[in-house]
Amino acid sequence: MMKLKYVLVGTGSRCGMYIDALSNGFKEYGELLAICDTNSTRMKFWADRIEAKYNMPRPAMYKAADFEKMIAEQQPDKVIVTSMDRTHHLYICKAMEMGCDVITEKPMTVDAEKCQQIIDTKKRTGKNVTVTFNYRYSPRNTKIKEVLKSGIAGTITSVTFEWLLDTSHGADYFRRWHRCKNNSGGLLVHKSTHHFDLMNWWLDSMPETVFAMGDLKFYGKENAEKRGVTEFYSRSRGSELAEKDPFAIKIRDTDEILQGLYYNAEHEDSYYRDQSVFSDGISIEDNMNVMVRYKNKVTMNYCLYAHAPWEGYRVCFNGTNGRLEFNVVENSYVSGGHEDFNQPGMRELEHPKASLVPEIIFQPLWGKPRVITYEQNDKGGHGGGDVRLLHHIFVGAEDDPLGHAAGYIDGAKSILTGIAANQSIKTGLPVKVADLVQF
Repeated sequence: MMKLKYVLVGTGSRCGMYIDALSNGFKEYGELLAICDTNSTRMKFWADRIEAKYNMPRPAMYKAADFEKMIAEQQPDKVIVTSMDRTHHLYICKAMEMGCDVITEKPMTVDAEKCQQIIDTKKRTGKNVTVTFNYRYSPRNTKIKEVLKSGIAGTITSVTFEWLLDTSHGADYFRRWHRCKNNSGGLLVHKSTHHFDLMNWWLDSMPETVFAMGDLKFYGKENAEKRGVTEFYSRSRGSELAEKDPFAIKIRDTDEILQGLYYNAEHEDSYYRDQSVFSDGISIEDNMNVMVRYKNKVTMNYCLYAHAPWEGYRVCFNGTNGRLEFNVVENSYVSGGHEDFNQPGMRELEHPKASLVPEIIFQPLWGKPRVITYEQNDKGGHGGGDVRLLHHIFVGAEDDPLGHAAGYIDGAKSILTGIAANQSIKTGLPVKVADLVQF
């Protein structure tokens, strides 16, 4: 078995899944030779962790300006891209041009122009791009794919899809770099790419026409007075006001990753992980509604809002044989923190179905509804999807009857719904996806 060589660019918290995998569970399949970032403190944090926790060799460290030098010197087989969303296309395209395959975090990129650059570079170089859609791999979402494929619901005519981010996880997007739409494409690209990819995959189709509305209605300085906020702070660290704010992130000394990657790295780039959700500079929406018509003529009504009292999603498929309903309650989390991270002072709410296996219910046009059972395993992140995704990435996806493995076309289709939605919000008009990029 040949051991592949990897390098990684972007050493924020999201890279940890790949670094830990190559240092532990999948180290026999690949070797992490080098890491790359704009911030040397973050790189050192991961290098120290690899050496101390896993007793593995420290990877070489390169500043972001030396990305090409890293590839030239290390000669990797694959480049893992986990940098800020707006920079994905730069590293994806350059890696392919230098002869490497690419594994990239979602979203593949943030706008149509950058998406076209990736498509064109892929065609020109013939290299592979894998986009890491871990939600596809969770047992519950896989079961939905199987049920739809079985034809039990008949031909799907329409879908209602609601995604709720709670006041811990949802608020977190308004504390960090994602709050700037130029960085992330807004939640309709950064977060909803997961959801739009699921829909493309479930329906075996892609978006054709998109119409959307969205606003910043809850967070942001313009909404502070409505939330009872009359005194302002820029960040929570060292602020007495933040101690009284249930939306402030209060990083504990025991939060090794958040301390190591952000607080200890501020002196290099002045990036603050703990900004107030009611401060200036927020340009993304927190309430979004999207209508999508797919190429197979299915229509979807999608809703996302980021200040819900519980975390999870609801999706209902209306078919010619009946209705398929799916309700999921998820654990809230803060990126880089503990899986069950709870903010001090945050009101805890236990959803009545939180302890139950998410139910898939089929209601035929006539007769009694029935519950569709499946094997539930939520170990690991994203509903148990992370472990299965990592196996496909580092071991291989030869046995993939449902098409879990996602390439650049899947990456493009998923973000094009959000990119079209952003354009629709800006113009007030429906958007034809075919006008955005050429495959």
